[in-house]
Amino acid sequence: MTKTLSDSSPSAQSTTRPETDVSIGPRRQLHGSTAGQRFNLLGALCGGAALTFLLFGWFAPFSGTFGWVVVAFGAFLGLYALLIWMDGTKHDVEDRLATALFTTCGVVLFGALGFIVVYTLSRGVSALAHANFFTDTMEFAGPLDPLTTGGIAHAVVGTLIQISIALVITIPLGIGTAVFLNEVGGRFARFVRTVSDAMTALPSIVAGLFVYAAVIQGVTHERSGFAASIAISVMMLPIVVRSADVVLRLVPANLREASYALGSSRWHTVWSVVLPTARSGLVTAVILGTARGIGETSPVLLTSGVTAAMNTNPFSGPMISLPLQVFDFVRSPEPTMVARGFGTAAVLLLLVLTLFAVARILGGRPAGELSARQHRAVLAASARDWRRFAARLAAGVADQNQAEESQ
Repeated sequence: MTKTLSDSSPSAQSTTRPETDVSIGPRRQLHGSTAGQRFNLLGALCGGAALTFLLFGWFAPFSGTFGWVVVAFGAFLGLYALLIWMDGTKHDVEDRLATALFTTCGVVLFGALGFIVVYTLSRGVSALAHANFFTDTMEFAGPLDPLTTGGIAHAVVGTLIQISIALVITIPLGIGTAVFLNEVGGRFARFVRTVSDAMTALPSIVAGLFVYAAVIQGVTHERSGFAASIAISVMMLPIVVRSADVVLRLVPANLREASYALGSSRWHTVWSVVLPTARSGLVTAVILGTARGIGETSPVLLTSGVTAAMNTNPFSGPMISLPLQVFDFVRSPEPTMVARGFGTAAVLLLLVLTLFAVARILGGRPAGELSARQHRAVLAASARDWRRFAARLAAGVADQNQAEESQ
C-alpha cells in the first residue's frame, strides 16, 4: 500500500497541459485603421447619404433637416456594419460600430460647443470691436446710445469679486467636508452625504430666496455683492463636495496605511499624502463648482440687484455680474443693447476659459510629477545631503586615525 501511495503521489502533484485543438485566431486591431477600413468608412458615408437622398427625394414623402440627418446616420451604421462583416468577424463589427458611435458623440458635443461660441461671437462682434466696451460702464449710457458709448467694466469687476468671495467660502468648506466624509466617516457622515446629494439638485431660485430671506431681510436689509456670493456658494458647495468626495475615494488605501505605519498622524497623512495625491482631481472639482456658480443669474438677481455704475464694495449697494448683465441687455428691444448682451456673453465665455486654464496649470500636474524648478530643488537637496554625509564620513575616518595613532 505504501508503494502504491508513493507511486501515485508524483502524478497527483504534477501539472499537465490539456491537449486542445482550438486554434488561436488573428490578433484584432483595436487602434488605428487600415486602408480597407478607411475605404469601408468612406463608402458607408457616401452610401448612407445617397440612400437618404433617394428616400427623401424619390421614394418616400420625408422632409426636414433633422429627419434627414437621423435617417442618414442610421443608413451609415447599417452599411458600415455590412461592409465590415463581409471581410471581418463579429468582434470587428462590434469594435468599429462602437468606435463610430463614440466618435459621433464627441463630434456632436464639440459641434454644440463650437456653435455656441461662434454664434455668440458673431452676434456680439460689433460690441467687442470697441475698446470702451471693456473700460466704461453703463452709468451714462442709454438704450438708444451707439456702441461707442458705455461698457461692461462694472459687470466684469462685480463677477470677479463675487466669484472670488464664493471660492474663498466654498473651497475650504467643500474640500474639508469631502475629507470628513472619507477620512472620519460615521453615521453623521452618511447624513452629510445624503444632504449633499439632495442639494446638488437644488433649484437656483430657491437658493436665492433663502439668502434673500436669511441675509438680506434678516441682517443687511439691502442687496449686495456679498449676499450674491453667499447664494453662489450655496450652489457651488454640493458640486465641490460630491466631486471631491469621489476623487478622494480613488486615493489608494495603501498610501494611508504606509503613512500611518511610519508614525504619522491623521492630519499629517491627509495634508501630506491624501491631498497631494488627489490634487488634480480636486482642482477639477473646484472647476466644476466654478462653472456652476459663475453662470448663475436668478440668485444674483434676487440678492445683488441691478446697477449701471461701478461698485467695488461687496458689502454695500447693488453689484451686477456678467450673467445678470446679459439678461438685462438681451431683453431690450434695441439692437445695440442686444449686441451688448451677446458681447457680454462672449466676455463671460472668455473669462471662464481663462479661469479654467489657470486652475488647470496650477493643479493639472499628476501626483509625484515634479516641475523643472522642483526637480532642480530636489537635485540641490540631494547634493547637500551627499556633501554632509561625505563630511561626516571624513570626520569619522579622521577620528579613527587619530585614535589609532594615540594608541
